[in-house]
Amino acid sequence: FLLPASCSAAETQELGRHPPLSRLRNSNVMADPAPPMNFAAMAQKEAGETPLRSVQIDGQVLLKVLKHCKECMPSLVTGQLLGLDIGSTLEVTNAFPFPSESEDGGEADGANYQLEMMRCLREVNVDNNTVGWYQSTYLGSYQTVELIETFLNYQENIKRCVCLVYDPYRSSQGVLALKALKLTSTFMEVYRSGGVSAEALARSNISWQDIFEEIPICIANSTLHSVLMNEIETENSANQADFDRLVLSTNPYLEKNLEFLTECLDDLQAEQQKLSFFNRNQARQAQQQAQWLQKRRSENFQRRAAGEEPLPEEDPSNPIFKSLTEPSKLDSLLITNQINNYCSQINQFAGQGMEKLYLMQGLHTENP
Repeated sequence: FLLPASCSAAETQELGRHPPLSRLRNSNVMADPAPPMNFAAMAQKEAGETPLRSVQIDGQVLLKVLKHCKECMPSLVTGQLLGLDIGSTLEVTNAFPFPSESEDGGEADGANYQLEMMRCLREVNVDNNTVGWYQSTYLGSYQTVELIETFLNYQENIKRCVCLVYDPYRSSQGVLALKALKLTSTFMEVYRSGGVSAEALARSNISWQDIFEEIPICIANSTLHSVLMNEIETENSANQADFDRLVLSTNPYLEKNLEFLTECLDDLQAEQQKLSFFNRNQARQAQQQAQWLQKRRSENFQRRAAGEEPLPEEDPSNPIFKSLTEPSKLDSLLITNQINNYCSQINQFAGQGMEKLYLMQGLHTENP
């Protein structure tokens, strides 16, 4: 994936907490000795008290995101989401795409591009507070370690950020495949503690379902947009999405899902083999340590009988006393999440395909 480069703490604070230009122009006439708390500080304080329950996206912003993702198919793209964090709702009021790998000169140029775009938006008094990012995916293959790392980089400065994931290929089947995701707080604590081990997961009671949290999405349009859509709406109630739902060809989509599902099962089996190999090595090491300890105690018994000083029962220089590195459970959790996603897509799409086939069978029966 082309991941967005994170801004530094000072740059993010300067871009996200700076007051609008109208407040700067009128700041000289304010005589209050105690300056009021700015909007970003108030939103951050309120965000720490109220959990995030919904993501409200402006209709025009959603069209910009869908257009960017569809035009760049089959390449995967990403972009920045701007808006406001108000109470339990995260409002997305603007967005702009990130340059592709062929257009930018590296991570530093990508970060400079983001900062320059946000400064330009601020100069025209447009919302320039970062609330997350969007990215395209192919058949829902978005649950990766890179996505988790990007979440952690964003949440160093933005406590409540989301990632909009859009699947253009899935949407071509007549369904808007759009999700708003965020990391759960319990998983972030475990991940930041130093490793996703089996002991840490058991202690925090975390399963594969507790990594990502899907936030409900609400699409909002202004009154002028609603009036315009009513004016240009045709008498024909059917649109392209309605015709896409009637396509009977399901083989390509199901084949790709089954292919990816098989690959994920192979990856999960490889992760289980790593864990089994670690358990066998751990048991073998424990057996070697017990044998060495029994031999050392026998030697110490003979040394005491001869009036000599006993040897220590632990030898850090001995390789059998070196601790083994436990494989991380993160890959297994992500692969299990991905398998569940593929199974859900296959189940949903196969059910819709069966319904369309039964419908066509009924039409042929009535009109032979």
